[in-house]
Amino acid sequence: MPSNQNPLGALPSRFRRERVLIVGCGDVGVRVARELPARVRVLALTSSPQRVAELRAQNITPLVGNLDEPKTLQRLAGLATRVLHLAPPPGEGGGDPRTLALVRALRQRSLPVSLIYGSTSGVYGDCAGDVVNEARPLHPDTPRAQRRVMAESTVCFLGRASGVRTNVLRIPGIYAPDRVGGTPRERLLRGTPVLEAADDVFTNHIHADDLARACIKALWCGQPQRAYNVNDDTVLKMGDYFDLAADLYGLPRPPRISRFEAPRQLTLMLLSFMSESRRMDNTRLKRELRLRLHYPTVTEGLQTINSYFQK
Repeated sequence: MPSNQNPLGALPSRFRRERVLIVGCGDVGVRVARELPARVRVLALTSSPQRVAELRAQNITPLVGNLDEPKTLQRLAGLATRVLHLAPPPGEGGGDPRTLALVRALRQRSLPVSLIYGSTSGVYGDCAGDVVNEARPLHPDTPRAQRRVMAESTVCFLGRASGVRTNVLRIPGIYAPDRVGGTPRERLLRGTPVLEAADDVFTNHIHADDLARACIKALWCGQPQRAYNVNDDTVLKMGDYFDLAADLYGLPRPPRISRFEAPRQLTLMLLSFMSESRRMDNTRLKRELRLRLHYPTVTEGLQTINSYFQK
């Protein structure tokens, strides 16, 4: 049964001496560590010695190493029973040498029971607003998404070759009030335009706390060699999302522009997000991982955010 100490439910006795290694322990990784029961030892790889004290204060054992320097990863072999890999690929290049270096390090000794990789929904590319489940062929449209596909392939190959239970989590936009850049508020205050209705695209979201809980569910309950869409139940176009946020914050709704006007007013990063439209299906997340979302739609999440800013 769930408890205050472990909101996801008590773990069976055979799991009580688990060691979870978080690679890429940023905001979501710290949330995962907070949700895990005290009997699970949490380790985190960090390339920044300055973060050692911060991680220790969160009851996380820091391990200094750098995915870009494979020799620093040797101590990871055989250290953890389960691994959560949330580190992004490099910002350029055609593959993901970081994930490859991690997998090679883990293979030097006894392998973990499970390896969970946090990917992106961008691997699907533009789906013209279609409903997308995990069986859809991948069609990454950007170099950033192509690197994620390569990382997924590396993780999945490890699972097939070794028997490690690997899962890929395909993650859309992450939001939360206590996350840097985790709300639409700053963008609304800047008055950044959105596309007019005729040109707008469907967008997908997940609250950072629900994402952390999904990571934990996958670490223990994921089906072998499976991908999971990790998104809430919201079906909204991007402009409607910002309109909803503006109304809740009591701010002006953003101006609407045509797709023709967009390149003259928006950054290349924003334009790339506005070039892809899909509605992600989270059925597998809820049926196989049995995750009950605390924030099933952005309406609940944004209302919480509004309360946060009114404190």
